[in-house]
Amino acid sequence: MQRSIYIRPLGIYAARGGAGPAEEPQEIWGGLPLAGGPLVFSALEVLERAPSGTLRRSIGLGDLFERDWGRNTLAASDLVEAIRTPRARLAGLSLDRPRIMGIVNVTPDSFSDGGLFDRVEVAVAHGLNLAEEGADILDIGGESTRPGSDTVPVEDELRRVIPVIEGLRAKTDKLISIDTRKAEVMRRAAEAGADILNDVSALTHDPRSLEVAAESGLPVMLMHAQGDPKTMNDNPQYSDVVLDVFDFLESRIRACVDAGIPKARLIADPGIGFGKHLHHNVAVLNAMSLYHGLGVPVLLGASRKKLIGQLCNVEDPRARVPGSIAAALHAISQGVQIVRVHDVAETRQAVAVWEAAQAGSETGIA
Repeated sequence: MQRSIYIRPLGIYAARGGAGPAEEPQEIWGGLPLAGGPLVFSALEVLERAPSGTLRRSIGLGDLFERDWGRNTLAASDLVEAIRTPRARLAGLSLDRPRIMGIVNVTPDSFSDGGLFDRVEVAVAHGLNLAEEGADILDIGGESTRPGSDTVPVEDELRRVIPVIEGLRAKTDKLISIDTRKAEVMRRAAEAGADILNDVSALTHDPRSLEVAAESGLPVMLMHAQGDPKTMNDNPQYSDVVLDVFDFLESRIRACVDAGIPKARLIADPGIGFGKHLHHNVAVLNAMSLYHGLGVPVLLGASRKKLIGQLCNVEDPRARVPGSIAAALHAISQGVQIVRVHDVAETRQAVAVWEAAQAGSETGIA
């Protein structure tokens, strides 16, 4: 279902000493807290669907509270409340500062590092190294979902990921997520010690996924993708990619809640590169703060992806680290709580400098 109005926070900055209690008048001149985190926003972009296309206008916070929004009054109020509400902890991990998810691909054919970590002992060592470098979450995947990829049989995927999850669980207390579209892999990964389910199909690929995810009691990362990985980038079509992605994620959040998964256990990922061409990806990156209106933590996964190569004329994915860091810092400056990356040490260093610069203090913003 399409909504008619959307709100994107603008004028985002790190508040020194906080934005003040949200119910007091000073919120208008001091800014409103963004998702309860260390950043605040001082203005808004209001987007409305219309027959002629998307209508956009920027307003100050004072206009938000004073304007009569007509039939959209309740929707605008709900969106602002969703944007400003603090996010719940993620499997015990606070989201009061940017968090880094390190990628562990136990696959022979992933676009960037396929074949490098496809043996159990090598993958476990790589995961432990990422944890040492500063990853808050280790994301274990046994099926490549790059454009053009084929589905991996359940048995093969289980053989790849379960020993790695068990090996990491025995050696680190970092959060572990399982990157899979299959209900049986989710179930077995949870039994092996995974803390989070990460599904690029937003629990639509496998008919049993919603049930298994609800029964697991684990947080779930829901990603937007248009189509199946094999053909998703052949000819993706959108009315307005930014808003269409929002509508899809909102509908999947609703489906999860209806299936018994509390909203406090959900995370949204707009799915850079999944059923999107370059102009779609850039539009979504530009509008990342809009997705706070979903009322859940937001994740960005742009690390080493094709859009960086297209923008910078860099063919080798492993040479796209600077562009990956730029995308991550842009997202974090929009209040995104989690960035999923291959290059943890480099990203951690960049985030530390960004935090200090934002706060004007070596202690950072959190």
